[in-house]
Amino acid sequence: MVTSRDSYKTGRLSTRHSPPTTGKAAKPGLHSLGLDTLKDGLLYVPKGYDPGKPAALAVMLHGSGGDASQGIRLLQRYADVHNLLLIAPASRKYSWDIVASNSFGVDVLMVDQALAQVFAHYAIDPNKVAIGGFSDGASYALCLGLTNGDLFTHIIAFSPGFSYTMETHGSPSVFLSHGTQDGVLPIDRCGRKIQKDLRDQGRNVHYLEFKGEHEIPAQVSAAAVDWFLK
Repeated sequence: MVTSRDSYKTGRLSTRHSPPTTGKAAKPGLHSLGLDTLKDGLLYVPKGYDPGKPAALAVMLHGSGGDASQGIRLLQRYADVHNLLLIAPASRKYSWDIVASNSFGVDVLMVDQALAQVFAHYAIDPNKVAIGGFSDGASYALCLGLTNGDLFTHIIAFSPGFSYTMETHGSPSVFLSHGTQDGVLPIDRCGRKIQKDLRDQGRNVHYLEFKGEHEIPAQVSAAAVDWFLK
């Protein structure tokens, strides 16, 4: 069972990129992370994964009420072609801790454990380590990505509602998309405000508005992957 630690109260991760220490990598395909018996996360290993060719890595976070399979599906269609390894943790409650409990904690630990496991078993390109998500997952990706920008090189935020940090490190690049007819998280107070705030901070932001609602059109997810892996 995943437990909380006070050291995660600011959203700071302890795991850092490192060469794999074991050759026990899973076969290509979808696997459980084995971190929790009730709400486990998922790992997707791309077809043709070769430890001699470090993979890109994306931690993808589901929206409110979602699960790890939703996180995996956000970019799974691109994984095999682009040698992209995916991690999809699951929030302990209906949404991520900063949303459901108004504090960082147990979900940060879950992400930390998932990253430690993957770095121990897989060769990952340190220049291609992303965290992303949709809706509440996108908000949480911004929170953890900006807090841990010395680990995450990229943040992929599909229709986020907010961005909150207690401390920041590094300078990750940010992909931000939002639908102009979004009735769940309206674009004016969410996507447009977030991108302005980030740019005012001097951050590198690729902002994409599309004619649509609270969704991720195929052309938007494809643009995010192209941006990440260019």
